[in-house]
Amino acid sequence: MLFLIGFMAAGKTSVGRALAARSSRRFVDLDDVIDTGGESVAQLVARDEPEFRRREAAALAKAIASAGDDDVVIATGGGAATHGDNLARMRAAGFVVALGVDVAEARRRADGGPPRPLLAYAEEVAATRAPVYRRAHACIDTTGRVLDDVVDHVAAAEHTWRALPPERRDATIVALGDRTYPVCVSDALDGELVRAHLPRRAALITDDTVAKLWMAQTTAALGIALDIITVAPGEASKSLRTYQRVCEELIARGIDRGCAIVALGGGVVGDLAGFVAATLFRGIPVVQIPTTLVAMTDAAIGGKTAVDLPAGKNLIGAFHQPRLVACALETLATLPDRERRAGFGELWKYALLDGDDMWRAVDACAAWSAAGGAPPGELAGVIARAIAYKAAIVSRDEREQTGHRALLNLGHTIGHAIESASSDAAHAEHHLLHGEAVALGLIAACRVARHLAGSDSQDLEPRVREALRRSGLSDDLDRWLTDAVLARVSVDKKRVGATIRFIVPRGVGACEPVEVGATELQRILRSDSHA
Repeated sequence: MLFLIGFMAAGKTSVGRALAARSSRRFVDLDDVIDTGGESVAQLVARDEPEFRRREAAALAKAIASAGDDDVVIATGGGAATHGDNLARMRAAGFVVALGVDVAEARRRADGGPPRPLLAYAEEVAATRAPVYRRAHACIDTTGRVLDDVVDHVAAAEHTWRALPPERRDATIVALGDRTYPVCVSDALDGELVRAHLPRRAALITDDTVAKLWMAQTTAALGIALDIITVAPGEASKSLRTYQRVCEELIARGIDRGCAIVALGGGVVGDLAGFVAATLFRGIPVVQIPTTLVAMTDAAIGGKTAVDLPAGKNLIGAFHQPRLVACALETLATLPDRERRAGFGELWKYALLDGDDMWRAVDACAAWSAAGGAPPGELAGVIARAIAYKAAIVSRDEREQTGHRALLNLGHTIGHAIESASSDAAHAEHHLLHGEAVALGLIAACRVARHLAGSDSQDLEPRVREALRRSGLSDDLDRWLTDAVLARVSVDKKRVGATIRFIVPRGVGACEPVEVGATELQRILRSDSHA
């Protein structure tokens, strides 16, 4: 079964009918089979929404039970997935796609149509429902797109999902048309799954530390011959020199355009190996096997690949989507203490972006971040939610053209500047990991928000500082607000002219981009610095 969920006027009925017709399947519009006692759906919602939700849930359960072995497409109402266990029921019964739409576009589409009582509160309703929609298997935006294009993307996402073995169909699907791919999370590496996404020959790129810990187990799980290349651990390997060395070695070993690359490691390995794959022979396939929290929840997903320059991080790169991201939670057991804690810099970013439920889930794992030990049971769910958030954003804005993907840069403008400056010779003994720097960048974002986003964000910086401390992360931003760090802001890759698109959090689950001059940004941070 295929279920379409999403905000009102996202096109669920139109897409569902077209998809069902194309694939010779039966189509069900859930609103048409709800027992409303003779009232219209709009009338019942307006009169007694809890009663409508009860009847809607009953209709959904009946539709699932009566489908049997039939291949059915079901379009649900905008609130169906947010009520009770409806979303869990749909995920258990089939493939769930959330169709997205901007509120302004939804209003335009709804104009002149049947009454929609909740449209009067569209912005608030959309913000409340968005975290639930993101828990679909795939998210596909419909804003400004023609029907056939949306149907093509839904069909490609469903094809990718159906190609997975049943035990991996809880995966998140990054829906990008012919570049669609799954992100799978399992306790141990699924070698058969990875093999299914590789051609006849592959090279594995990793770093020396990961090679000692996981190389033998990985190659045994994959069960194929691999050309193995290792690099030194750490950000210094994201360099043009290392990139050239790896490319030359792959060519010398006979790797050609019919081969693929497997990236085994954290964000550095993923970025480097991905950039090699994006550019060698003008592009060959890559499979990402991330081994850190940062890589599993962020770096391995979305196709951003890059190497660094002395002027800053990730200034040379390309978009190159992987064929598969395969996360094995067992690799987190060997994370050094700092790497484990650094991962929470990214997780708190996602908590700020996604909302209160995600914040509480990350907070439930904070003690493990600080002290280590056996991972808490909530961790797998936190990782899955972070993956789902990034997949939804990437599916909507693959190449940062609409502004939606810029949200993922929360904490990164100042974080990258701090990270780059910390690697300078004068600060070599204080070099920060990516997640540690992002954590400080979150504090900086809260500070900027207080100046630019109004009173709603006044109490956010103390709350974020406390969350970071509970996770074992430093909140000492001011010591890093040096002239050298602030000067790097002017070469941020998100700068256009003298302006930077900076992500400010108005509150948990309420983040937005603002345009701010580099000089003004430096002034704001200096004005509050106690260094």
